[in-house]
Amino acid sequence: MARPNQLLHPQREPAPLRPAATVLLLRDSDNGIEVLMTRRSMTASFAPGAYVFPGGGVDAADAASHAQALRRATQSDLHLTQAIAAIRESFEELGVLLARKADGAHADHGDIAALDRSKPFTAQCQARGLTLAADEVFVLAHWITDRDLPRRFDVPFLVARMPDGQTPVADETEQFEPVWVRPADALARHKAGEFFIIFPTIRTLERLLDHATVDAVLQACAATEQPLWTSCPRAGLLAGHEARYMEHEHPFGELALVCPDGQIVHALDWQSEQPVALLKNVLRLTAPNPGAMTGPGTNSYLVGDPHTGYIAIDPGPADADHIEKLWRAAGGDIRMIVCTHSHADHSPGAKPLQALCEPKPLILGLPSAPTARKASEFTPDQSLQNQELLRLEGRGLEGDLTHTLQVIHTPGHAANHLCLVLLEDGLLFSGDHILNGSTTVIDPPDGDMTAYLDSLDTLSAACTEHRIEFILPAHGYVIGGYAGEAAGAIAHLKAHRLKREAKILKVMQAHPDGTLDDWVEQAYDDVPPRMWPVAKRSLMAHVARIESMMT
Repeated sequence: MARPNQLLHPQREPAPLRPAATVLLLRDSDNGIEVLMTRRSMTASFAPGAYVFPGGGVDAADAASHAQALRRATQSDLHLTQAIAAIRESFEELGVLLARKADGAHADHGDIAALDRSKPFTAQCQARGLTLAADEVFVLAHWITDRDLPRRFDVPFLVARMPDGQTPVADETEQFEPVWVRPADALARHKAGEFFIIFPTIRTLERLLDHATVDAVLQACAATEQPLWTSCPRAGLLAGHEARYMEHEHPFGELALVCPDGQIVHALDWQSEQPVALLKNVLRLTAPNPGAMTGPGTNSYLVGDPHTGYIAIDPGPADADHIEKLWRAAGGDIRMIVCTHSHADHSPGAKPLQALCEPKPLILGLPSAPTARKASEFTPDQSLQNQELLRLEGRGLEGDLTHTLQVIHTPGHAANHLCLVLLEDGLLFSGDHILNGSTTVIDPPDGDMTAYLDSLDTLSAACTEHRIEFILPAHGYVIGGYAGEAAGAIAHLKAHRLKREAKILKVMQAHPDGTLDDWVEQAYDDVPPRMWPVAKRSLMAHVARIESMMT
């Protein structure tokens, strides 16, 4: 975990969480699923004027009403309480009653008319002989309100089929204008500025697009009795405006590192004009070389501070303007230059950067192997050893300071590839071995798929040993978080590679006389054709690995 004294912003305690429950009432239509939504009061304390799903706070009476509810054998006490809360709220807000009579029939208009929305709910149901149909309510998702907001809720998003024959009627106090809408239409109207919905609602509607019928949604939820996803989003600034992201989205890890308490102060715009501070001791300057292979550009990093000097990681291409900006960002005090590998967008800037510095720092790394292409030839001033430590030391206002990088040899993308762990802060500088937003190319003969996969295992072990929570790649935003996201990203990457390999093997077996071009078209049919020439390189690496395992 990053040292608190290296965080950029004073931390504050996020607002406490309040338990709540929301329910998506669904029905089938000729054009697909429709969901019941309603507009919140313009004076509401949370999301005024937004179209939402009915719901509200969970209270003590909900937990005390289990005996008044039907439940599935696999439904936990917590989920039963949440379902009861959602049933109560949907009745109080919209007059929709998920309940059954003694004969098993669903509640009807007569039952609804006999109940008073302003009086205790379950007691009225009991008096009328109604049992709450909590067994028909399933957990779809688990949302936790963003850390930056003054009112925060811990909310399961539940789903249930709308009872036949019932018509929603808003209470005209908290909720107004109930409407049935297809998720795609709600999203389109929101984009057009006609239908205001907030981030969790948007993402939930997007997930519903994957299901054609209500049964499909309910079956997906019933399969595990667990949320299909859980999220506490984070927000940053993009083009000067707030932008929110879930855990699987590219900027999430960077926001978690820079603003762990959720403050909205970090700009996510890619630019090459000035360095971006990630911690007090980590700066990133992105080279102006965006493209299909480099994403927003190659990330050069500076580790250290004015009291210790800096280590420059991956100075990038020999772009004079970029090199000077990197040198100026370090105040000229660069003690070491480390290249994660010898490719043309990583190491050529090393000598020009060294020439600007006085005294001249050593250029460190591993020399390119004989298998490297001509454009990737690289000879460092000094070769690094696996597990070697690179240490900066100094004394600041708060006492002694150290920043220690441990070298990890990670062949695969290139034979001379290495990664670096900032031990004091649990950060992994992954070079091209792990990227945010794409998978790295394994280009034989310098690239080797078996070595690449083995190196992923090495990095996974390093995450455990050094409590690594964040990965800083050479291309893209920071990856990670405080719930094992860094290790999870490595596991996902390995699983993705092995899944691709299984697909390639299947194609090879089906077309034993096919060419590489034939195989890439079928094995990478989920990749745009313009990227097939690049994918063909990794295909060659997979084929070589498959053939080696079969001999």
